[in-house]
Amino acid sequence: MDSREIERDGVRLHGLWRPGEGVPIVIVPGVMADARAFVPVADAMGRTAPVLILDRRGRAPSGPLGEGYAVSTEVADLRAWLDELGTPADLVGWSYGATIAIEVAALDDRVRRVIGYEPVLGPFGADALPALRAADPDARVEIINRDVSGFSAEHVAALRAGPAWAQLRRLAEPLAAELVALNAFEPDPAWQRVPVALILGEQNRGHHPYGPAFDRVAARLPRSTTTLLPDQGHLAHVDDPVALGTMIGTLLDDQS
Repeated sequence: MDSREIERDGVRLHGLWRPGEGVPIVIVPGVMADARAFVPVADAMGRTAPVLILDRRGRAPSGPLGEGYAVSTEVADLRAWLDELGTPADLVGWSYGATIAIEVAALDDRVRRVIGYEPVLGPFGADALPALRAADPDARVEIINRDVSGFSAEHVAALRAGPAWAQLRRLAEPLAAELVALNAFEPDPAWQRVPVALILGEQNRGHHPYGPAFDRVAARLPRSTTTLLPDQGHLAHVDDPVALGTMIGTLLDDQS
């Protein structure tokens, strides 16, 4: 995919772009992920439409979060990308990125459809904030995986031994500020009018922390539908990007 860039209020924003025909699909990753992590998902969607995968601010080569960072910052960034595209668009979001996508869909009639994999609403991970602020890069990765996401020590040990650890250290840098923003966020009342296609990993149904966080989102979206992705947890884009991308493609077809 090609690089594509815009600037908003002096901050560089980067994405990966694949041209095509039809309504563009904008993919919004959450925390601990960048645009490259979602390329296999985009490939598996089986769409000929243009695809833009965002490197949200805090993820190089995009710029830093900046002073006064909040969910509204991300909303303004995504709307700036819609300005750049100059056309209605479909939004696909994962985790915190799905929360951002839903908020934009509630506020901007250029959003045609929105699909969200396990969006989250606070209270979420706030207890870990003091430790995250005091932690070094390695400890941040451990805290988000163990204390916030609830993964096992074995899972973290496998990550540390693998090639992705250096990138995870970089992705964890903005994490504390992102958690503060998420926990301070109050969705716009227009969420009630947004027909979101939600996806929940089967392994997280009813299980802390992502199951309850998902339920808080679904309760705000009376026009939403929920589809279970079998045998998957929160990291479906890593564990089975083909299954996730295929389901997203199917949901886009169903909403046509």
